Amino acid sequence: MAFAPRRRTPTVQIGAVQVGSCHPIVVQSMTNTDTADVVSTVRQVAELARAGSELVRVTVNNDEAARAVPAIVEDLARGGVHVPIIGDFHYNGHLLLTRYPECAAALAKYRINPGNVGGKHADTNFKAIIDVALRHGKPVRIGVNWGSLDQQLLTELMDENHRRPEPLDARDVTMEAMVQSALRSAAAAESLGMAHDRIILSAKVSGVQDLIDVYRMLAARCD
Repeated sequence: MAFAPRRRTPTVQIGAVQVGSCHPIVVQSMTNTDTADVVSTVRQVAELARAGSELVRVTVNNDEAARAVPAIVEDLARGGVHVPIIGDFHYNGHLLLTRYPECAAALAKYRINPGNVGGKHADTNFKAIIDVALRHGKPVRIGVNWGSLDQQLLTELMDENHRRPEPLDARDVTMEAMVQSALRSAAAAESLGMAHDRIILSAKVSGVQDLIDVYRMLAARCD
């Protein structure tokens, strides 16, 4: 059987874990506990790590969760579990990371969805998250989601498509919006000082073939 060579990409350092380029595929999982429940979250992260998860993502959705993150990381370390903990933020990430610097320092990576960082204040809120990441030396994952796309960008592309002599299918326009959202956000992060090898791009679509197509489009236009 012939094997296709791996794409050459930047290597992103997340705690002690290296992602990308020639390094093995990394398994990441996510807890389903209430992050504010330190005991339950620590137990589940440890179980995931023992099962082979090399990165673990937790929801950081409110003040209680943000306050709990440092204790979770400390308790895991005391138990000999050193898996990097990723922060999953929606809408209020800029506030929580700014308000709780201990949380920002304890997390190994921040997950940003450009479609839900604050509506008309999206640019300001996005900058706030990148500023915190730079201050604490953390990489970011810019994840675009089919279900929560940047509506202004999607509307612009839909309007452009409507003016075409032969309009594209709405699915194709939506996929293009996902790719552009990821690329524009990465460019914005770099313009704010984020290093090229501190950014991971990802896409989330329910349909497997749609997801493959989006990643192929994205891969053709960046590294």
